[in-house]
Amino acid sequence: MATASTANVKNAIKTKQEQAVAQTQENSFQGILTKQLSNQFKAIQSLVPKHVTPERLCRIGLNAVSRNPQLMNCSPETIVGAVVNCASLGLEPNLLGHAYIVPFYNGKTKKMEAQFQMGYKGALDLIRRTGQVSTISAHEVYEGDKFDYAYGLEEKLVHVPCGEDDESKITHFYAAYKLKDGGTGFLVMTKAQMNKHRDKFTKSKNKEGIVFGPWADHYVSMALKTVILRLIKYMPISIEQQEAQQAMEALNQDNTVMTVKTPGENLGFGDSFINTDYVVNEGSHV
Repeated sequence: MATASTANVKNAIKTKQEQAVAQTQENSFQGILTKQLSNQFKAIQSLVPKHVTPERLCRIGLNAVSRNPQLMNCSPETIVGAVVNCASLGLEPNLLGHAYIVPFYNGKTKKMEAQFQMGYKGALDLIRRTGQVSTISAHEVYEGDKFDYAYGLEEKLVHVPCGEDDESKITHFYAAYKLKDGGTGFLVMTKAQMNKHRDKFTKSKNKEGIVFGPWADHYVSMALKTVILRLIKYMPISIEQQEAQQAMEALNQDNTVMTVKTPGENLGFGDSFINTDYVVNEGSHV
């Protein structure tokens, strides 16, 4: 009897340990994210490309969190929304500058939320998908570079780099394009203008007003994206084609907080939609 009692106690302890481990895993960020994705499986299926699965979205989300643990303080539904948005656009949050998932404190909801931010390489990729652009590029200008530009009826843009790469010596940022029909254009911003724009629109600041997130970790990439998005507003691109419409809509989703919703059957529209709450409503937010 003693042996049986000892075995029963051991089994009971083992069962409790397994339950504790299972409960810990379920309550972990990975468990919460997996559960959120599982709950929204049908909605996700109708939003993302066929090759993207909830398992892949989990990996994308966890990789983003591993690079920025502050995301664990964000509401899970906003993380899922940001990850799904990245996947639906064909842009992954990574170190290559395609997209970012950024934590910030939302004063309206009084909680931390995850925000989708596009990288400059992601912006370039989306514009090229329109099929109307021959070339589009963006560059930073350093002290010592030969740089000359003029607007007006006879526009010109000349940039000859000197080889400098010290970010503290950046003086300007610019983006330029050439359409397949031969049209061209460019836009230039000084570093002072860029910093003013950053300080006005970024939501990634601590209580002391110090900027963190992509603008702190990837300043040049965020600045290049900003000048690209400003340039796009002046580009004579037709949005009649579906590819162009999707690209422009995606560019408008930058700097947003999103959650995936599955509407009731009586609403009379698609299987799912992304509920978007713009963090900044002004047109030049990035």
